[in-house]
Amino acid sequence: MSDRPLMPIATAVWLIDNTSLTFDQIADFCALHPLQVKGIADGDVGAGVRGIDPITTHQLTRDEIEKAQADSNYRLKLSRPKTIVADKPRKGPRYTPVSKRQNRPDAIAWVVRNHPEISDAQIAKLLGTTKTTIQSVRDRTHWNTANLVPRDPVGLGLCSQIDLDAVVRKASAKRAKMLQDNPEAIEGPSLERVEDAPAAETHEEDDKRKFDPAKVFADFTASASDED
Repeated sequence: MSDRPLMPIATAVWLIDNTSLTFDQIADFCALHPLQVKGIADGDVGAGVRGIDPITTHQLTRDEIEKAQADSNYRLKLSRPKTIVADKPRKGPRYTPVSKRQNRPDAIAWVVRNHPEISDAQIAKLLGTTKTTIQSVRDRTHWNTANLVPRDPVGLGLCSQIDLDAVVRKASAKRAKMLQDNPEAIEGPSLERVEDAPAAETHEEDDKRKFDPAKVFADFTASASDED
């Protein structure tokens, strides 16, 4: 809940007309400048605005107003609801603005490349796309594959960093549990380790062959003159 009342100017109008609070007290409560409150009292600001009773809207109590009227240094405190209603969880795929939909294949390519542990269903929910599109990006059969550039979906504005981190943590935990239950599970193709690679062929036999230095550095000019 915000620390300022709903419709602050209308609330200030009511407080000016119905209480003896100072301009500073009203300005502090309504998140306005004291000069704005003075302008409202003079009729220069908010002319024609109908005042709203903060007591009936449960934003202030009568006791709070009386306490503030008795002490000009006291600052009003906004009433808090006794119960907090949790936000209704969102169902269905995330809505993506039309202006950003063209960037979804790039975001899919980034997630597939950097977080292979995330399932297609999770990517579809995170980016508001379909499994068919994700599969086409994976298989490089997407109609615009040649122009795809993997880009961070957070930077593209397709999801928040908090949502992305939550999906990565959930996918990583699921993968870790699967590997714990089945240690021999294959996570996917990877580069062959150097120590497992076949040894390169050597030519030890060729290296062991002896050579005669006298033949290598022989003076062939002498034999050539003998033939002449």
